[in-house]
Amino acid sequence: MGQSPQGETCNVNGEGVPLLNGPTEFGIKSPTPIQFTTDQKKKCQVGDVLFCVRGSTTGRMNWADKVYAIGRGLAAIRHKEGSAYQHFIKGLLDYHLPTMLLSATGSTFPNVSGHDLNDLEIDLPPLPEQKSIASVLSSLDDKIDLLHRQNKTLEALAETLFRQWFIETVPQPSPNLSQGERDKEEAEEGWEVVKVKDVCKTITKGTTPTTLGNNFVETGVNFLKAESLTDEGDLLENKFAHIDEATHEKLSRSKLEVNDLIITIAGTIGRVAIVPERVLPANTNQALAILRLAKNTISHIFLYCLFKSTEVRNDFESRVVHAVQPNLSLGEIGDISFKLPPKGKLEFGEKELELIFQKKEKNNIQIRTLTRLRDTLLPKLMSGEVRVKDMEKTKYKL
Repeated sequence: MGQSPQGETCNVNGEGVPLLNGPTEFGIKSPTPIQFTTDQKKKCQVGDVLFCVRGSTTGRMNWADKVYAIGRGLAAIRHKEGSAYQHFIKGLLDYHLPTMLLSATGSTFPNVSGHDLNDLEIDLPPLPEQKSIASVLSSLDDKIDLLHRQNKTLEALAETLFRQWFIETVPQPSPNLSQGERDKEEAEEGWEVVKVKDVCKTITKGTTPTTLGNNFVETGVNFLKAESLTDEGDLLENKFAHIDEATHEKLSRSKLEVNDLIITIAGTIGRVAIVPERVLPANTNQALAILRLAKNTISHIFLYCLFKSTEVRNDFESRVVHAVQPNLSLGEIGDISFKLPPKGKLEFGEKELELIFQKKEKNNIQIRTLTRLRDTLLPKLMSGEVRVKDMEKTKYKL
């Protein structure tokens, strides 16, 4: 179990050992620390399962890719027999997590203690079978991780190409010209200054169903929130809520359509994603703005890359209202201006970017398939319904 170091020993300057306090530092697979400490109290080892034990994120997990100091919000867990069995341990935690959460203490949010973890009763297969189960789960997790890393590379490539084609190549008029003369010179070269609202037919946002007297349901129409979006532009389907069909119809203003652009406008500002067909039907709340483009203007991919650019993200920040929580109005989003390239340059760039995003979406579909396969296999493997023997003698190909 983790133990937080004294506050005066913590820093953000890289002095000492990287410190993890909880899931805010978690990534898809491994964490990215933002703090360090010169007085580590408890630490994890490479390959440990990092398990959140406090608050609303209890049960979230990551893999330790290096030695970290761990605060009291985390536990580090490892198998007695070594790294070859670690995925079996993580599988056990995934499988028994609902039971642990039901028995966890805490008035508002659950807390899992070291006692809770130590006393968790499990059905334990023989070591060779534990190793085989670990091999099955690690093969799936490794493939999913590879696809995530490919998507991160594709995302970076798209942002770099967009910048080269549509930001760095914008004509630079003489600094001695007035703004009106600059705009005229750029227009003569085919570039036009427009606003986001000029290329959109709809800029709107959603509503929380409970404000209308409607409750969330276990399964049904997908309902997206700010936490459903990642900084990398992906959608986390395990972070979707759900509403029934009647509520979806009532919230007609915020029904999502394929290729809509959604952007977080409350709390964490500026996370952007494109709505894929695979998540529809879907709806959203007031923390997400929905941008739907008019025909014959720009593509959803162009607008996505534009909103990911440093220039527009800085523009977002300058427009944010800092009240109880930061928020960005729909009007401010619509008023963001950008330089629209000539038609030929626009069409060429959009076509090249589309190929990158098609590959990324194919990866996302495969991630979804493999994740569902893992979720289906997990309870069967852990309950003994499906038995695996000596995996070292069998070849498996995902």
